[in-house]
Amino acid sequence: MNDLPRLAGLIQEKNTIDREIAVLIGRPANLGHVGEYIAAAVFGIALEDSAAHKGSDGRFVEGPLAGRTVNIKWYTQHGGLLDMTPEALPDFYLVLTGPKSSPISSRGAVHPWVIESVFLFDARELLTALRARGVKTGIATSVAGKLWIAAEIYPVQRNQGLLLSDEQRRLLDLFRAVEPEHSH
Repeated sequence: MNDLPRLAGLIQEKNTIDREIAVLIGRPANLGHVGEYIAAAVFGIALEDSAAHKGSDGRFVEGPLAGRTVNIKWYTQHGGLLDMTPEALPDFYLVLTGPKSSPISSRGAVHPWVIESVFLFDARELLTALRARGVKTGIATSVAGKLWIAAEIYPVQRNQGLLLSDEQRRLLDLFRAVEPEHSH
């Protein structure tokens, strides 16, 4: 069965939505740019003018982290990996993730753009901890589960370095997964 006409129609719908998102955020509608836009709005971050700025995406403009640089990541799945740039380290990594992933095949899987958890890592502390364990850093750096737990700021506030307000939690809740309705 040839599903290309249906696929072409869905891609056209997606392209229409992507254009609307691009107009809204002022950058292409890819996961990284949209994640940066959301993080900037929720956490009071001034983004760099250039999306290609080495090491950081912006700076916190308010609160206890004001003036500190941040690299923002949004992953559709929480797989325990973090893309790092050790040669151009920001002050912090702010990581938005979807649900925890399992090591099974991605065949037939859907990776929706949702935010189930948010983590804040002090980049230098993280790099020190990884090097102490002999972990290779760079693209797809494997970060131990206990480090993720300690860095969590949403939905559970474990890391006290950036305390979330009720309004920030409400805004993040807008991007949580919505359970599909079950037919009775």
